[in-house]
Amino acid sequence: MGRAFVAGLAVLAALTGCTVQTPDGEGKHRSPVHVELPGSTPSQGRTPAGGGATPRSAPPPGDDKPRAAPTPARVLWSRGDTGRDVRELQARLRQVAWLFEGPTGTYDEPTQRAVSGFQGKRGLPRTGKADAVTWQRLLGMTREPGRWDLYLMGGQQADPPDARCRSGRVLCIDKTSRTLRWMVDGRTVSTMAVRFGSQGTPTREGVFSVYWKSRDHVSTLYDSPMPYAMFFSGGQAVHFSADFAARGYAGASHGCVNVRDEAAIAQLYAQVRIGDKVVVSW
Repeated sequence: MGRAFVAGLAVLAALTGCTVQTPDGEGKHRSPVHVELPGSTPSQGRTPAGGGATPRSAPPPGDDKPRAAPTPARVLWSRGDTGRDVRELQARLRQVAWLFEGPTGTYDEPTQRAVSGFQGKRGLPRTGKADAVTWQRLLGMTREPGRWDLYLMGGQQADPPDARCRSGRVLCIDKTSRTLRWMVDGRTVSTMAVRFGSQGTPTREGVFSVYWKSRDHVSTLYDSPMPYAMFFSGGQAVHFSADFAARGYAGASHGCVNVRDEAAIAQLYAQVRIGDKVVVSW
């Protein structure tokens, strides 16, 4: 009966997958035997028979449904927007030769075309709108624009007028802000961007007066047109400059005060009289 009982225990252990020790005929214990039921799942980390990789579970039901389209990048600026940030966008587009006008500070049609071209060249959606992705790509390709990069074609604010401009009729010219104020009795009538001479031919500073006006003047020294010229110091005059209109502050005069807005200087020319004061200051 004892042997039958021990044999039963061994069978039961085999069926439950346990490790058992059975005594031999002399009552001594044998080596442990590991019994594994057929069809049991390999434990984690073990390689199945045949050396193949552990099969992955099937994808959950519905996994083959169409994925949602990615969210479009946030638009920062688009057609019609204005401001300093738009000027910086335009200045950076000029650096990579996608824009040749401005900066104007207004997101206009040329700016939209430039942004669209920049996007298409770099595999981005050609929306013509400056979104966050487009802006980051442009930042990585350009440098921080300086003040006169932002105002290459004018549009900057004028500094407060010199104290000597507070009375009378004055062409108040400020080299720091590169602006001309036409002032009458302390009131600013008009303001416009101006350009000065180079280091080799600087515009003189001080208090002068308009001594001669010449509507269609041509320089005898440089053989260049000087329309709406108002002379105030030797051969130096305030006048319209086609070069300033085309290139902005990328160029310089030979000492004259250049104006790039022809309509504005035409009005100014009609209002200024011989003898009106001219103040040129930093």
